[in-house]
Amino acid sequence: MTRLMALALTLLLIATAPAQAATRLLRDADMEYALTQLAKPVLNAAGLSASQVRILVVDNNALNAFVADPQHIFLHSGLIMKLQSAEALQAVLAHEAAHIANGHISRRIANFRSSRTAAGLGLLLATAVGAATGNAQAATGIALGTQGTAQRLFFSHTRAEEAAADISSIRYMQRAGIDPRGAVEVMDLFRGQEALSVSRQDPYMRTHPLTRDRLRALKGLVASARPGKPNPTANYWFARAQGKLSAFKRAPAWTLRRLDRSPSKDIALMREAVAHHRQSSRAKAVRAIDSAIALRPKDAFYYDLKGQIQLESRQFAAAVKTYRRAAQLAPRNAMILGGLGRAQLAAGQTKSALKSLEASRGRDVSNARVLRDLAAVYARLKQPGMASVVTAERYALQGNLKDAAIHAKRAVDQLPRGSSAWQRAQDVLLAAQQQAKRRKK
Repeated sequence: MTRLMALALTLLLIATAPAQAATRLLRDADMEYALTQLAKPVLNAAGLSASQVRILVVDNNALNAFVADPQHIFLHSGLIMKLQSAEALQAVLAHEAAHIANGHISRRIANFRSSRTAAGLGLLLATAVGAATGNAQAATGIALGTQGTAQRLFFSHTRAEEAAADISSIRYMQRAGIDPRGAVEVMDLFRGQEALSVSRQDPYMRTHPLTRDRLRALKGLVASARPGKPNPTANYWFARAQGKLSAFKRAPAWTLRRLDRSPSKDIALMREAVAHHRQSSRAKAVRAIDSAIALRPKDAFYYDLKGQIQLESRQFAAAVKTYRRAAQLAPRNAMILGGLGRAQLAAGQTKSALKSLEASRGRDVSNARVLRDLAAVYARLKQPGMASVVTAERYALQGNLKDAAIHAKRAVDQLPRGSSAWQRAQDVLLAAQQQAKRRKK
């Protein structure tokens, strides 16, 4: 399986909503960093590498969390905003990490790959990740077409798997020194849902069956465990992720009325900046984020937000300067590099944009927004072959392999045979051919 096809499988197996729905991934450097900080202790306790398991946010108000493969844990935005403590969110992460560590997903993917009824599972390899929306959300979004029934079946855990994950997750939290009572807090959100019809249940209930026996056993595990100590660092990153997410998802007036509920001054200022930006009050937004930066002058993610505000306010030169500072503070962050490249492209700094965007793509091949920007850069530089190959990759990530093949063929005809870019175009063509063969069966 090519890298592109493997990436497609990873990102395509993530939808549990009804077929007519569309969801997006909310990609934001600050939020993903915060979630990684919360996940790191439980992943380490599970024997997993925190650098290899990414925590991604699905833009969906329903309460859910799931794993699609051993490298990704997905959290719905609705669940993040609903939870009341860092320990509760870490309990969710520990439970999903247990599904990875216990091999539940690996076995299911192996069964899927060897199955001759892949078409019956919703042609998951033919569905896909959508393009970035380009609006003033937390960052870029990825549209996800969903095919509910087949994917719910793929993600549904058995009661035995759930019981095993419960036991493992409490053990991980104990090893990490996290209060396991957060697990009961999570389960309390779903009490009584087993009595509802399937159509009225939260997606978490449909993929993680909750029974009274399971809840009783989980409470017994927690009661016999030693309580963890409060962790100010975890509490900070939980509040920051939740605060930024709600500032982009809720109405600006709602956010501004609740600034005093923020646990720290810098988080309150960050949320204020987002609210003013969404009201098109650039001066107020910049003033607020500058005040947050004054409190945390080496925080790359506050500079990232300031750069976003400036870029979306068409202050292109200022945005380049701000993003450059963010990139100096976090030189390996793919999304910050992508933001810098986008600002440089808008400012007419085409060659600099190419360098930044290629560096971003090299660290995160799944960012469709970066691929779109790269195509624009190569077109400006009069390199149509390169523009075609990145466009082909973007269409492939969107699941539109028909158009991807058209652009890949153009790239193959224009690029030096055997070059890296030529081989990437060949990978897209191979993916398109494999899909066509599956559809003929």
